[in-house]
Amino acid sequence: LMEQAQQQAQAAGFALRFSPMGVAVVPIIGGRPATPEELANLDPIMRRALEERQRQVSEMVNEVGERLRALEQELMQRLRELDRQVGENAVNALFRRASESFQQYPEVASFLEELRAHTLANLDLFRADQPPLSPLARSSPEGQLDPFLAFRCNLFVDNGQAEGPPIVIETNPTWSNLFGRIERKAYMGTYFSDHTLLRPGAVHRANGGYLILDINDLATKPGSWEGLKRVLRTGQVRLEDPMEGLGLLVPQGLRPEPIPVQIKVIITGDPLSYFLLSTYDPHFWELFKVKADFDHQIPLSDETLGLYARFVSSCCRDESLRPFQADAVAKVVEHASRMVEDQEKLTARFGQLRDILIEADYWAAQEGAEAVAAQHVQRAVREKYYRLNLVEERVRELITRGIIMVDVEGAVVGQVNGLAVLDMGDFSFGRPSRITARVFLGQRGIVSIDRESQLSGRIHDKGVFTISGYLGWKYAQERPLSLSASVSFEQAYEPVEGDSASLAELCAILSAIAQVPLRQDLAVTGSVNQKGEVQPVGGVNQKVEGFFEVCRARGLTGSQGVILPARNRRHLNLREEVVEAVRRGQFHIYAVETVDQALELLTGMPAGERQADGTYPEGTLNALVDARLREMGEALRRAGRPREREEAEEKESAEKDKEQEQSS
Repeated sequence: LMEQAQQQAQAAGFALRFSPMGVAVVPIIGGRPATPEELANLDPIMRRALEERQRQVSEMVNEVGERLRALEQELMQRLRELDRQVGENAVNALFRRASESFQQYPEVASFLEELRAHTLANLDLFRADQPPLSPLARSSPEGQLDPFLAFRCNLFVDNGQAEGPPIVIETNPTWSNLFGRIERKAYMGTYFSDHTLLRPGAVHRANGGYLILDINDLATKPGSWEGLKRVLRTGQVRLEDPMEGLGLLVPQGLRPEPIPVQIKVIITGDPLSYFLLSTYDPHFWELFKVKADFDHQIPLSDETLGLYARFVSSCCRDESLRPFQADAVAKVVEHASRMVEDQEKLTARFGQLRDILIEADYWAAQEGAEAVAAQHVQRAVREKYYRLNLVEERVRELITRGIIMVDVEGAVVGQVNGLAVLDMGDFSFGRPSRITARVFLGQRGIVSIDRESQLSGRIHDKGVFTISGYLGWKYAQERPLSLSASVSFEQAYEPVEGDSASLAELCAILSAIAQVPLRQDLAVTGSVNQKGEVQPVGGVNQKVEGFFEVCRARGLTGSQGVILPARNRRHLNLREEVVEAVRRGQFHIYAVETVDQALELLTGMPAGERQADGTYPEGTLNALVDARLREMGEALRRAGRPREREEAEEKESAEKDKEQEQSS
């Protein structure tokens, strides 16, 4: 067509000149294209005729150009149709085989159909002769995307090698670590993402199995607890930005469909956390229906001893330790019993025992021993004690220097050594405290100076009230108890809690009433009830050892010791040096069941039983207490009689004045 147009133009006296701007029709004069000067010099009539012929030739050329463009479009359309047919045949053949393999999975089949439609709609992206993108296009998010991106799989979770249900322990349960995240790429101040940037969380990895979390870790991660409850309630997990739940702006992009999950969540924690959740979270009981308590102690039996030996053996294997001799294993068991303060129990805190085993192996290595013996275990325990007992040493130093006043010899009226336990978190120790009591006329009963100073807790206050009940039951069956007494922990500037000193306080009060001195070389611990029975208390090992260390620092006399409840005998598991001192008679431990037994040890006097007439035998401590209370009651009545007469006269005078007012 273009050649024909050129021939027609030449026949009309024109030539066609092709340029990027299009086709120009140029007149020919003298066998060559005319110049502008030649055209300007033509006769006006000839120039108008030439312009008319040029217009006609230009119209003819334009018509030919339009016909060419139409033919090109038709050709391109036919080529595209041919490409589509060829591509569709090839693509359909591939997808047909894939669809047949996944007919039993409707969701997979639906995805393959969408992927087939996407491929047919973008066949040009897969042509081998597709021209490369320009640098500007390659820098755009679309240019960075691979044409085969839609075909790339993101293996979200792979449990193919697992032999059973997955068990996932998440130690850092942030929102992203639990529920997954959508990663993004930056581009010119914005972000974009695709399905290959989706990352799973612990919930996805544990799908079909078990997820184990610690409540302390979970509670400190914003949004994690509420998100976990939502997953358990709905049975599905959604990949989303945690900031969306806080109402903050986040980059928009993918919003994956929620994933169905079947999961068992196990939360570990302390009893207080369980109590708080079950009390204040209304959904806690609905979601967590099974509670399992793990005891920190186990019974001592032949079976558990065998299990302990296996535990030591497994630690030696796992930690590459030297073998433990039989006496070393026995020391480990002894220490395990001491940790729970019960001769019939063993601790279940195996992590702390593992630390002792590792340190015992270290000391065996220092001595060049081939096996760990009992002395290595003892040294490991002793070295750990030494690393933690700095505060105990400072307190003992204050007692030894007399700054904290504690007597360990002699006898004093209304004064006794009580025992308390100071808890430092990872270490606790016992220390003696001077308890004093003073008695005087009055009817206020027992006044605790610590309670009045707001330095005592509720349990300690209960112990003081119990003492009042015991005194009333013991000595006020036939007359009112006329007594005012004050009792105090001397040089105690920290809060006082617990009733383990109620036996000592009661002994100090009775000593003050009877004016009978109490031995200062004995320390007392134990609580009492209103019947005068001594009840068991905690921390007896620390208390005994604390008083023993003070006595040893001052010098053991052979008469010093500790009075403790008889029901605490099974809890004794003392250090070797204390046991050796008791064995040699340098230190003593007395177990009592009643207040009277403790008083007999402290005073050296018989307590005395109440007789049928309500009195006590002469020469007994209770007889002295009873007599002194009678004297104090009588003195109080004598002191109160003048006041009673004054009150009666005032009352009579007031009645007369009232009668006169009414008559007037």
